[in-house]
Amino acid sequence: MQPFAFVDLETTGTTASVDRITEVGIILVDGSNIQEWSSLINPETRISAFIERLTGITNQMVAEAPTFAEVAQRVFQMLEGRLFVAHNARFDYGFLKQSFKRQGYDFQATTICTVKLSRRLFPGHPRHNLDSLIERHGLQVNGRHRALADAQLIHQFWQKIQQQIPPAKVAAAVKALTGRPSIPTHLNEQMLDSLPQRPGVYLFYGENELPLYIGKSMNIRQRVLSHFTSDVSSAKEMSLSQQVRRIDYIETGGEIGALLKEAELVKKLQPTHNRKLRRNNELCSISLKETGAGLHINVAYARDLDFGRQSNLYGLFKSLQEANKVLANLADGHELCKAIIGLEKVKPGKPCFARQLKRCRGGCVGEEPLVAHSMRLMAALSSLRFNSWPFTGPAYLKEDGDLLVIDNWAYLGTAKTEDELWQLLDSPRPQFDKDSYRILQKAIKSLQPIIDPAK
Repeated sequence: MQPFAFVDLETTGTTASVDRITEVGIILVDGSNIQEWSSLINPETRISAFIERLTGITNQMVAEAPTFAEVAQRVFQMLEGRLFVAHNARFDYGFLKQSFKRQGYDFQATTICTVKLSRRLFPGHPRHNLDSLIERHGLQVNGRHRALADAQLIHQFWQKIQQQIPPAKVAAAVKALTGRPSIPTHLNEQMLDSLPQRPGVYLFYGENELPLYIGKSMNIRQRVLSHFTSDVSSAKEMSLSQQVRRIDYIETGGEIGALLKEAELVKKLQPTHNRKLRRNNELCSISLKETGAGLHINVAYARDLDFGRQSNLYGLFKSLQEANKVLANLADGHELCKAIIGLEKVKPGKPCFARQLKRCRGGCVGEEPLVAHSMRLMAALSSLRFNSWPFTGPAYLKEDGDLLVIDNWAYLGTAKTEDELWQLLDSPRPQFDKDSYRILQKAIKSLQPIIDPAK
């Protein structure tokens, strides 16, 4: 029989990458041989008043306790090669894995979560927290919210099910739980099993109707489950898995549709865990203007430009500051005159600052012809050139039966029928979106113009 370790921890908070362990309780089971071990841990940080009240573990109690570094080797040796059993195992396993990692140990264990085990073996009961198990199975309580006392309760629960449930049924439940990703205890496994293995967008929800996170994948189910296998090493994934209560999804015909739908929904719904793809109202671009003193650069906001239909735009920048920084770097890298291109003000005929350092070829003082400077400026900007919209009207991209409708690089929506197509074309046009533009550059050769039969 595989040896077991029934484990419980007390901690300073809920995030493994930030918070620290304050107490460890372990029960080692090898057949009929049972050993118990526990220790307070000095977290090397303050324990909040709330956690002190919850666990009864005070800052004074841990002041003389060993640090985790001092017990790491012993704990690692106790747990190594054992089946790791805990109530909400993701939490305890995640904290131990992070704590071991800080000390240079790579801790790996097969885990069993007794919340999920109880839910699988007793599906008729609505609650499976530790207090519910105590009441339902008559477990003997020696204390609550202390590591060894809670580990003893988990061990008692394990012993009870061996007496109440046929061994084959318990073994089947354990095999099912250890053979799949460790999903959050508050998610319905049937809901996860129903997720499609197709391209699309998925939405994580918490306690309300505002999404926590929106993602995309070519395999929705596989990507969703991957969030719950990496949470023990990622503070973001741990936080997300603790908050998620419901998952929704939208299937798409392929990758481009998933990318466009994700960008659209993130801007519309503003999920708290998404940082990229949010709407940027300060979007800027560089335009060139011919003057008597050569080509002059103007940095303008997207709201003041006809994006997609102008042919003299270069680059997409999230702010005026970013655009000017890129321009300054180009000027330095290509020995351009910052006075000519408008980044520096000098009196006519006077050298710019870079010329004084011999980093400008002298266009500002007539030592380089303006035509030559303009040609070098055009060459420097060429890699940033913005592709203008190649059609006189809207276009579509076909993906597995879906028609992705685009106009001037803006995603209008997806149509599956001719009626839906014309409804989209009659709808108000969204503003230019840099993310849709960048996504569609991958598929520009697949875009086809939409021809209105009425014209």
